[in-house]
Amino acid sequence: MASTEGNLLRGEPFQDPTTSSPRNASAYKPLHTFELPKGAEKHYQQQFADMYFLRLAQLKNAVKQKAAEAWDDFELGGEKARYVERVLDVRQGELCWVVGTVYMEMGLKPNVLDDISKEHWIAAPPPRETYVNPSGQDDMMLEDESGRLRVTGETVSAQYVTGCILAALGTEQADGSFQVVATTYADLPQQPERWKGEEIKKAPKVDSKGGKAKKVAIISGLGISGTEDDDLTLDLLLEYLTGEASGPPDQAEAIQLSRLVIAGNSLSHASPILSREDFAAKKSQRKNYGYDASSYNSTPAEKLDTFLSQILPTIPVTLLPGDSDPANVALPQQPLHPALFPQSRPFVNPPSQSKDTLEGFDPVTNPWEGYIEGWRVLGTGGQTVEDLLRYVEDVEPLEAMEMMLRWRCIAPTAPDTLSCYPFQDDDPFLLKVCPHVYFSGNMDKFGKRVIEGPGGQKVLLVAVPKFKETGQIVLVDMESLEVELVEIGVVAPGS
Repeated sequence: MASTEGNLLRGEPFQDPTTSSPRNASAYKPLHTFELPKGAEKHYQQQFADMYFLRLAQLKNAVKQKAAEAWDDFELGGEKARYVERVLDVRQGELCWVVGTVYMEMGLKPNVLDDISKEHWIAAPPPRETYVNPSGQDDMMLEDESGRLRVTGETVSAQYVTGCILAALGTEQADGSFQVVATTYADLPQQPERWKGEEIKKAPKVDSKGGKAKKVAIISGLGISGTEDDDLTLDLLLEYLTGEASGPPDQAEAIQLSRLVIAGNSLSHASPILSREDFAAKKSQRKNYGYDASSYNSTPAEKLDTFLSQILPTIPVTLLPGDSDPANVALPQQPLHPALFPQSRPFVNPPSQSKDTLEGFDPVTNPWEGYIEGWRVLGTGGQTVEDLLRYVEDVEPLEAMEMMLRWRCIAPTAPDTLSCYPFQDDDPFLLKVCPHVYFSGNMDKFGKRVIEGPGGQKVLLVAVPKFKETGQIVLVDMESLEVELVEIGVVAPGS
C-alpha cells in the first residue's frame, strides 16, 4: 500500500484485507408485482379487450375527479360543461366532457391480419421506427364499453397514444367527430414517504457503517456477443465495480456502491434474421431433431455468467431481462432462468441471509419494482419507452417516461403494438403507488429529470444509456438521490 506521500517505496507494502473498509449492506426488498402465474395457472385463452376495460374501470374515477376539479365551473359561450357517462351519449352542439380509452388509428402500425395475409414473407419485416403517417392521416378515437368516438383537435393526437385513459372536453360536430377543447388525465398517484411504504415497513433498516454513503449503479445494454471485443470492456467494468481500477479516489467511490442493477439486453441478439437465400439453403438441409451445435452458441451466456460470478462476491446484483435476452418476448418478461448461470446461481438468495436484504444475485422481471434504501424504485428494460416514442414526434425518452407516470400506466401501448400477457383480473402495468425513482434502460443517451405531482410527489427519472455503445454507468446516491455519470473506456493516444 502506498504511503500518504504517494511513494510506493515508503510505508507498509501490504495491508491485512480484513482491515479494509467493506461495502455497505444494501437495504433491499423486491416486490413481485410483475410475476406471472406458474404452470397450469398461466392461461392465454382470454381476450385482450378485457385489459382495456379493466384499465378504464380502475382509472375512471381518478380521471373523473381530476376533470371535475378542472371543468366544473368551465363555461363557453354562456354554456356550462356537463359530464356525459358514455362516449356515445354526447350530443351535437352541447358542451360536455367524457372519459374513455384512447385508440390511435395509424396506417403504419403493425397489423397481425396484414402479416397473416402476406404469405410471401419468409422472415418478418423489420420493426418500424415510427407509426406516425407523414401525410397526417392518423385518427384518434376515444372508446368505452358503449363504442368509439372520433376525436379531433390541433394538438390532441400528438399528445396521446393507444391505451391511455383521459377525459376530453368539447362538442360534437356535424360529421360526428368530437372537437376537443381541453384534455386531462389522472396524474401521479399517492407516494409513500421514505421507509413508510406498506411493503417496506417490515423490512429491516440497514444503517451505513461509519457514515459512508450508499450508491446504486445502473447499467444496461451490455450486449455481450461472445467475441473477443467484449473482453476489454467487461474487464474494465469489472475492475471499476470491484474497486480495483485506478487509484485510491476511485476505489473509495467504488466502496460506496451497495448494489448493481443491470437493466436489460445483457446479451446481444443471437439469431439475426436470415436473408431469403440463407433461409432457403437452411430449409433444404437435413433436419436435425437432436442437439445441433451449429445453431447454438453458448459463449455469450457463459461470459455473462463469468462476469457476474466475479462481481457477486463484492456487490449484490439485480438483473432485468431485455428484448435481446433469452426470456419470454411478451411483457412482463420473467426472470432469466437460473440454468443460464451455473457459476452465479449459488449467490441466488443464500439461505443464511434475509429475503429483505438479499445481498446476492436476484434475477427479476421486466418491468420491476422494489424498495432500495427505503425508496420505491420502478424500472424497465426500455421496450415500453421505445414503443411509445413510435406514436409521437419530437418527444424525448424522459418526456415519454413522465407521460406514462402521469397517465398511471407504464405500458399503455400493450397489447396494441407491444406484446404482453392477457391479464384479466388485474393489470400490473397500472401505477397504483408513485415511485421515488423511475429508470428505463437501453436508451440512446443519458438523461435525468425530477418531476413533481399535484400532491407534492417527487420522482427522479433516469434514462440509462446502452453501455456497449457509450461505456457509461449511472450512479444514484441513495441519500440525496443525486445522479452522476461515469464513463469507462480506453483513451486513444494523443486524444
